Amino acid sequence: MSEVKNILLVGVGGQGTILASKILTEGLVDAGYEVKMSEIHGMSQRGGNVSTQVRYGEKVYSPIVGVGEADVIVAFEKMEALRWLEYLKPDGKMVINDFEIPSAPILMGVAEYPEGILEILNEKADTLVFKAGEIAESLGTGKAMNIVLLGALVKAMKVEGVDWHKAIRNNVKEKFIDVNIKAFEAGYAL
Repeated sequence: MSEVKNILLVGVGGQGTILASKILTEGLVDAGYEVKMSEIHGMSQRGGNVSTQVRYGEKVYSPIVGVGEADVIVAFEKMEALRWLEYLKPDGKMVINDFEIPSAPILMGVAEYPEGILEILNEKADTLVFKAGEIAESLGTGKAMNIVLLGALVKAMKVEGVDWHKAIRNNVKEKFIDVNIKAFEAGYAL
């Protein structure tokens, strides 16, 4: 693969965005790709946004994904999908968790959560929208929502020959390995 692929994972602090990107990065490195990752935490511990940029290919010089360059954007929260839409390539794909986390201005009553986000995104991009939290809950823990999204991302990336189960085992606590592998498979099946 000589072409560099660009993946953007966006969400809100506490959703597991960074863990998902670490598993993604490890899997791609183990498969022989050169990978660069950049993460921005912002006020993540206060419910602020979190973004991770992952670039992989034969030779990658920078970890930064520019506007209009993302092949896939994974949004762990749907308002974040709208916020980062301009980074998607015209033929890119969005994997969107149909989930709302009100921002501080919304919680303080000075703003309202935007309506019609999914309709806007569907008009402007090739989207896969689903409720990752509900899928994770059906497997026994809502905390595996990020790994459901990772599974859907991997399917959208169409990368073959990667041992994703190994990457999950290397990055989650032993008692959560089985449920996270099930969550990954459930997301991949989407």
